[in-house]
This record gives sequence, C-alpha cells and structure tokens, in this order.
Amino acid sequence: MEYFLQGFIFQIWSIVEEGDLVILNNRDNWTEDDRKKISLNCKAKSILCCALSKKEFNRVPACKSAMEMWEKLRITYEGTDKVKETRIDILVTQYERFQMQLGETITQMFSRFTDITNGVARLGKSYGMRDMVRKILRSLPSSWTPKVTAIEEANDLKRMSLEKLIGSLMAHEINMERLGQSCGRKKHSNALKAEEDESEEGSYSQESMNNSEDEEAM
Repeated sequence: MEYFLQGFIFQIWSIVEEGDLVILNNRDNWTEDDRKKISLNCKAKSILCCALSKKEFNRVPACKSAMEMWEKLRITYEGTDKVKETRIDILVTQYERFQMQLGETITQMFSRFTDITNGVARLGKSYGMRDMVRKILRSLPSSWTPKVTAIEEANDLKRMSLEKLIGSLMAHEINMERLGQSCGRKKHSNALKAEEDESEEGSYSQESMNNSEDEEAM
C-alpha cells in the first residue's frame, strides 16, 4: 500500500503517515491552495476505503483522517508496540536457529528463509545482505561443506548478493542430482551384470554336473 500511494501521488503517503494537510483559513476564505490540500486529504481517505473489505471498513467509519484509519488498521493487523516486539522476537529466534531441513531443496529452503526475513521487515526490522548470505551458508548441512568452502574462497562475501548465492547453490544441487542419477544407473548396471555372471556360472555348474552324471552312467 505504501508504494501504491507513493506512486499515485507521493504527498498522499505523507498524509497517511503524518496526518492531514493543515488548513488555516475559514471555509469562506479558502484559497485555491487550501482546496488542493482538502482534496488531497479526501483522496487519502478515499483510496484507503477503496482498498478495504467490508469487514475492514467497519473498523474505521468513525475515523476522521487517513492517518487515524491507517493507525487503527496497523494496530489491528500488527498489534500494539508490545505485540509487535513479541512477534519480532519470535521471528528473530526463527532466523537465528534457521537450518536447511532434511530432504529440503535449495528452493524450498530459500522460500522459508524469505518468509522469515520478509516478516521481520514488515515489522520494521531488517537484515543486511552480508548477514543473510552468511546465514544461508551456515544453515547448510555438512554434506555441503565443500561447496560452502569453495564459495567462501572464490567470492567476497561482503559484496555477494543473496540472488547470486542461491543461484550458485541451485546449480550445485542440480549437479549433485545428476551425479546421483549417474551413480544409480552405474550401480544398477553392475547389479545386472553380477546377476548375469551368477546365472552363467549356475548354468555352467549345472551343465558340468549333467556331463559328470552322463559319464558315470556310461
């Protein structure tokens, strides 16, 4: 909503965040500038109302300004400052304990990670790119240690973007899957060959026994 309002008329977001533009003159003495300010104040309220569902609108009909409406909605969905701090604490704990789960792909892991960082950002706290890059690397299991070491040696982690890191990890994941499939096919081929060898040995042994029995009979 913030970006939408700023893109529509930038000053409207200021009205929502800071309050209505002040009109000093009485109605009979309004100037053209006063009327423009009143129009912007009304537009701010109107845009917010248009974005609300019926249930949400029922929470704000008595609000006199766009700022009052916004604050009421903010508390409804984010909670009071104390509730907000509690939610931040929960998300920060999830961030600090974040680990890639067993059987999880890089894409799935990054999706969970993004949910946490976006949740924190919505509540007013954010992590730097360097911190997030290092956090992702630390969250990988021990089987990824060689790749982590290679990334750390080949890149300046202070300047590495999260997108570049995830791209590198996804490429490595694909190579690991391809190698696993190749090894699987090789094992399957060796198993079939072993079965064929055992079958041939069995046939040869049976044939030898039959020949021996024929010789004894003669």
